[in-house]
Amino acid sequence: MLPWRRLLRPLAVLTLTAAALVAPTGTAQAAAAPSSGWNNWSCKPSAAHPRPVVLVHGTFGNSVDNWLGLAPYLVHRGYCVYSLDYGQLPGVPFFNGLGPIDKSAGQLDVFVDRVLAATGSAKTDIIGHSQGGMMPRYYLKFLGGASKVNALVGLAPDNHGTTLLGFTKLLPYFPGAADLISTATPGLADQIAGSAFQQKLNEGGDTVPGVKYTVIATKYDEVVTPYRSAFLEGPNVRNVVLQDLCLLDLSEHVTIGLTDRIAWHEAVNALDPAHAERTTCASVFD
Repeated sequence: MLPWRRLLRPLAVLTLTAAALVAPTGTAQAAAAPSSGWNNWSCKPSAAHPRPVVLVHGTFGNSVDNWLGLAPYLVHRGYCVYSLDYGQLPGVPFFNGLGPIDKSAGQLDVFVDRVLAATGSAKTDIIGHSQGGMMPRYYLKFLGGASKVNALVGLAPDNHGTTLLGFTKLLPYFPGAADLISTATPGLADQIAGSAFQQKLNEGGDTVPGVKYTVIATKYDEVVTPYRSAFLEGPNVRNVVLQDLCLLDLSEHVTIGLTDRIAWHEAVNALDPAHAERTTCASVFD
């Protein structure tokens, strides 16, 4: 990186963070009137937004903390929004997404059916962060989810696993370490590049017919590495790099889901491509 770019990075972070803090999100409205917030089971999709949106948290996340920014952002724009907890381990509160991913996909299956029944919709859209952007692909591919989902949007999803900056390649040098991870936190083991789960998920192609896929990745991802392992191949796929939309966006793996309004703006474009508006650095004010 050139020296001038190193100098500009702190300024860019401050600028975008300040903009995100002052931009309207609808959080205040949701706090004042919880019945208009997300997981409102009496919400009925409008003609403008006919499909409910299911938010799927990432590893160590949960249905609330992961979505304190994005859920109100979507509700404020007229969407019916729902989030679930999945992948819980016995005796481990708050930190979810640690159980076997195929079992977590089964939990998503049940939750989507509940959302569709409550809203009267034929299909839903899914936005997932990290594991939450990858796990639904198992639901689509093996559990019949393709007939119930219009679009899957992944924010920094580990679609082809991760090397965790190369650390996973060191596991063979520590006897018993891989077995310990598989036993104690199978959801983590499933996300290692080359795992049996990853091989099954991606064998025969990344996508299934009838579903639109959008991947929004960041060059500064320190969890999904290399960051391009998030990308999918196949029809109805759009792979996006945040920095191609806004060079000043320095979001890494966590903040792309928690605070990045530029990523959220592009996610909304994926939900409603007929009314998509160009995503730029100024989208932080939308």
